[in-house]
Amino acid sequence: MSSLPAYASTGQRAWYYSFRVICGLIFFFLIFPIMVIVPLSFNAENFFTFTKAMLALDPAGYSLKHYEDFFTNPDWQQAMWNSLSIAPVATLLATGLGTLAAIGLSQSHVPFRSAIMAVLISPMIVPLIISAAGMYFFYSRIGLQGTYIGVVLAHAALGTPFVIITVTATLVGFDRSLTRAAASLGANPVTTFFKVQMPLIIPGVVSGALFAFITSFDEVVVVLFLGSAGQKTLPWQMFTGLREQISPTILAVASLMVAISIALLTVLELLRRRSERLRGLTPG
Repeated sequence: MSSLPAYASTGQRAWYYSFRVICGLIFFFLIFPIMVIVPLSFNAENFFTFTKAMLALDPAGYSLKHYEDFFTNPDWQQAMWNSLSIAPVATLLATGLGTLAAIGLSQSHVPFRSAIMAVLISPMIVPLIISAAGMYFFYSRIGLQGTYIGVVLAHAALGTPFVIITVTATLVGFDRSLTRAAASLGANPVTTFFKVQMPLIIPGVVSGALFAFITSFDEVVVVLFLGSAGQKTLPWQMFTGLREQISPTILAVASLMVAISIALLTVLELLRRRSERLRGLTPG
């Protein structure tokens, strides 16, 4: 971390500390609305507000009953298992397709690379409601609307751009002479990929896979358009709970999803530092 030099002027010192205060306020503004749901999920009452007992830090005002309801309620459990059965499969498809696409587009001889890249990452740019509506009309014509395969393919399409971007960023610092050396020693393209290229770009691949998993696990708009009652995922169940019945169990589920997101982001940061070390950079 850079420190303020001893010869800094008054204006530089003022900006140095003001910049950090501004960043802290922005961080607080973004994080506080998310983190406030965590203590609310332990509310002993069926309210979405802090009770007098909670504000007084009275143990009687706190309870795990909303978490217990999540793990015992069949509707919530079915939604959780639907999410856990859709997201991993969609992640595998997105990771495989996105990695191959990134490696192919990294070749200088591929024509129209910019146009192809723009098309492949368009699901990340186009508003989700437009993508969901387009998928609905297309899937209903080919019989995939309301099916498990249809939801998985839709989530894979949404996660593929994240894999392409992260793998492409990793390939920027990849030494092409390594693959040429492997080929000169008699290795075929498949062996070269798994033995030489894959170990070096694996941080980008895993990072993209984690982003694809988060995208699928948290997605609700596409599932509302394409899914049926049998594919009701956790975000869909939360949306339904907010619209039809105000259940504090939603707060418990949201807290668990925040914890999962924090864990995945921690893994991403560790992978980023590992990637920098492999490329000879100092992690920062």
